[in-house]
Order: sequence, then C-alpha cells, then structure tokens
Amino acid sequence: MSLQKHFHRSEHWIVVKGMATVTKEDDKFILKEDESTYVPLGEIHRLENPGKIDFELIEVQSGSYLGDDDIVWFEDVYGR
Repeated sequence: MSLQKHFHRSEHWIVVKGMATVTKEDDKFILKEDESTYVPLGEIHRLENPGKIDFELIEVQSGSYLGDDDIVWFEDVYGR
C-alpha cells in the first residue's frame, strides 16, 4: 500500500494470516497473526507484505467520511 494519510477516518488493522510490515509516521514494525494496530486520523501510514506468502487482514475504518477522495498520498507506487 502506498504511503498515505486521511483527514476524516482512522483505521484499525488486524492480521488474521501471515505477517505485515506497518509504517506509522517514523515507526516501522512487523505485525504477526492475531496482532493489531490502530492508525489515528491524520497519521501517515503504510502496509506492506515483507515476504512471499500472502497475508490477510481485517481493516476497520471509522470516522465522519470514508470516501477514497479522503486519501492523501505521499508515495504512490500505483501512479494515482
């Protein structure tokens, strides 16, 4: 996922299979199966797969607006 932030929503990520590398502001760490993290609104964040095996996660979004136009990209590997 590209480096981004939101003005109107927060996110809660729960890894249900595999592992994921999480970047939150200047902090970077690994989440393993059955671990989670909270991304408050306005916090710059990214999610990456550190390995070859796919990971699965549940993302819970909450806030006053959940539209895709609330995403501010800082690095966009997909050219948006």
